[in-house]
Amino acid sequence: MNASAPVAYGIGGMGLFVAVALVAGIYYAARPYTLRAALIAAAWLLLTARLARQGLLARFDLTPPPLVFLMLAIGGGSAALGLSKVGTLLARNVPLWMLIGVQGFRLPLELFMHRAAEEGVMPVQMSYSGWNFDIVTGATALIVSALAATGRASLTLAKAWNAFGIATLTTIVTVALASTPMFRAFGTEPARVNTFVTHFPFVWLPAACVFFAAAGHIVIARALAFRRGEM
Repeated sequence: MNASAPVAYGIGGMGLFVAVALVAGIYYAARPYTLRAALIAAAWLLLTARLARQGLLARFDLTPPPLVFLMLAIGGGSAALGLSKVGTLLARNVPLWMLIGVQGFRLPLELFMHRAAEEGVMPVQMSYSGWNFDIVTGATALIVSALAATGRASLTLAKAWNAFGIATLTTIVTVALASTPMFRAFGTEPARVNTFVTHFPFVWLPAACVFFAAAGHIVIARALAFRRGEM
């Protein structure tokens, strides 16, 4: 795809960033699982990159399209991680302000996505000029994290932020899926159809960034339950 270097390296770089952040968090909270987590993360990134480079994910002529299986893997994998023993250790051992603060990656990611929309690489409805409000989640993550780090964030505020983040993530995932050639809910013009996530490095937007954000919200919800009455 004809994306500028800032867009390609920006979105791809954010995918690598969240993978490293996840492994670092596991090293901090669940050290015996670090090597396994690093190997799985690397294998996942390489697999999704290869599938995108081979053009398999762009085969919307197949029934069902391979992208469907990727999205199911992302949803199931993020839930499995968030609810796993590793997820428990992350929720119990990583400070809440860190769990929330790392979700601030969504702020620069949304800026890269907005530029992608301006360049015609990504459908505009997937940016904050359309129906993507995730930039608010990223920006407020930094604020709520700072308040939590200084003991000025209430449990109610943290819960409200997490619920809002889940809502914005669900909204953009829904918009992205509705924009694929399977549905074309926002128009049939090429500029309105979402195929860019089937290309490398943009496949890491759902495969890494969405995965990390979704698993993170589950871990934060569990952390809030464990810390009820604290803060």
